[in-house]
Amino acid sequence: MSALLSVSGLSKSFGAIRVADDTSFDVAPGEAIGILGPNGAGKTSLFNLITGALPADSGRITFAGQDITKRSAAQRCKLGIARSFQVPQPFSGLTVFENALVGATQGAGLRGQVAQQQALDALDTTGLMPLANQRAGSLTLLSRKRLEMARALAAQPKLLLLDEIAGGLTDAECGELIDSIKRVHATGTTIIWIEHVVHALMAVVEKLIVIDFGKKIAEGEPETVFNSDEVKTIYLGVAPDA
Repeated sequence: MSALLSVSGLSKSFGAIRVADDTSFDVAPGEAIGILGPNGAGKTSLFNLITGALPADSGRITFAGQDITKRSAAQRCKLGIARSFQVPQPFSGLTVFENALVGATQGAGLRGQVAQQQALDALDTTGLMPLANQRAGSLTLLSRKRLEMARALAAQPKLLLLDEIAGGLTDAECGELIDSIKRVHATGTTIIWIEHVVHALMAVVEKLIVIDFGKKIAEGEPETVFNSDEVKTIYLGVAPDA
């Protein structure tokens, strides 16, 4: 099966700081991949490169068989790449439904009843249907995070990028969010998820990539990668046998 997303030799620097260092990986259609790394490792920068918010210095990004390396963020969204952000940014004065509708109309370019149904489907998948008429500004943190995901889903993405969406939640809330993400994945949506809440990540993803200082250092089956000596050294700050 050919990759939905292929990142090849991707590099990006800000002066002496390299946020992506010859990074390469493939994502198959329908796959859920987790990305781990310490603060400052370049995880969010990688998302910005994939979505077009940042231009790459070198390398190539292919999505759904098309070279998108030089495409704009808007063009990439139209092709089917959507994301959430670390800090939820709803339109506070709009309802939950209206927020999702923005994703359907502006992200997917849908109109009328088709757009409304797409927004409703996104709310249903993320468990927000009971809150559809509530103002987004009054939502709890968990519901705001779900709304981030629903707005992205309303854009009809083939690939959904989740950026530390579990941060700040209680264990119970995190469990509810995991259930929502599993429902999204069950629809066939391909997911790349950056997360520091490791147990949440491991409950969903099928492959794990670890990056440090912009460089990919490990990739493979989640338990094997997370328990490798190199990854333990990065997260503990000392060699595993020290």
